Amino acid sequence: MLRSPVSRFALLAALSLSLGGCTALQQIVSLQNVAFALNSTTGTEVGGIPLSSLQNYGDLNPIQVVQLGAAVTRGELPLEFTLMVDATNPESNATAARLVNFDWTLFLDGSETVSGTYNNETLLPPGQTVGIPLDIRLDLIQFFGNSLPDLFDLALAVADLGGSSKEVRLQATPSVNTSLGPIRYPGAITIVKADVGG
Repeated sequence: MLRSPVSRFALLAALSLSLGGCTALQQIVSLQNVAFALNSTTGTEVGGIPLSSLQNYGDLNPIQVVQLGAAVTRGELPLEFTLMVDATNPESNATAARLVNFDWTLFLDGSETVSGTYNNETLLPPGQTVGIPLDIRLDLIQFFGNSLPDLFDLALAVADLGGSSKEVRLQATPSVNTSLGPIRYPGAITIVKADVGG
């Protein structure tokens, strides 16, 4: 599990000179040290079929194969899951970080897929790891063609239940609440969980 350090903000100096900037500066410094990591996926379904008890394409029963085949024929194969992102605020941070927004884009096996926003305000106390659940839905056919065995293999890999090794990656842009109002990261950070499945 790889953790991605957050880049320093270019506007720290400007904030430190502004009214109320000292408090805002402390809050931003707290967030810049937060480490984000992809933890796990839960509730994974492909074409409406839960994957929790399946490890390969051969585990599908005939009814499930027909169900998924019909979906592919219609030109859609939805994959739905909750991706848990761990946010760890180091104990060395003097103050809690308050995450108010988390814009993300999901990359699967090197391909950009869907984007979304997590906008539930989340307190990140020093020395603690807090889970950020991202509910994700995408159409596998839209991004990866219409080979049912290959698509099912990818779904299993995303669920970390089997399949070939794949990379799951997020590009994310968090925002933190400060005494000056919400401050958005100036650029995206990369959070990688490499070689899932396999």
